[in-house]
Amino acid sequence: MAKGSSQIAIPDEIITSKIYLIRDKKVMLDEDLAELYNVTTGVLNQAVKRNIDRFPEDFMFQLEKDEFETWLYQFGPSGWGGRRKLPNAFTEQGVAMLSGVLNSERAIKVNIQIMRVFTKVREILMDNLSIRLEIEQIKKTLTHQDKNIELVFSYLDELMEKHDNPKPRKAIGFKTPGKSED
Repeated sequence: MAKGSSQIAIPDEIITSKIYLIRDKKVMLDEDLAELYNVTTGVLNQAVKRNIDRFPEDFMFQLEKDEFETWLYQFGPSGWGGRRKLPNAFTEQGVAMLSGVLNSERAIKVNIQIMRVFTKVREILMDNLSIRLEIEQIKKTLTHQDKNIELVFSYLDELMEKHDNPKPRKAIGFKTPGKSED
């Protein structure tokens, strides 16, 4: 093993459970990241403040009050009681930038793991998208087949009705003399 290659063992499920969809972006909140990096939220946010130019809006944004209240309603207030400020939300790129800002061996290793989880989540979403597209194609095909089957049954109904109620046929040919009609 190379120097400094010891792994930080955080199960992928824990990281995945800390990825939220806010403003149609997959993000992680500052308190969750601080916990993973084993620093306080204040230390993490102070490091971000000192390097704010590295965190444009598409890397990090502060939740608005209504977004935070919605988040609390959906996920519960675990550990969020004493906040004075609304949390910062970090996109995948913002999380990647944090490893350079925090500049600790743990931050680098945790970030590598988080980036791998983000990649897995993206792959799962892409797989789901392709499956959804295939299902839609199958639905369209089945819809067309249903219409064709209905058409076949309507033709069969017409044939059955003609068979059950035959129209009298006109006689074709000559009448033979001597035969009487009854």
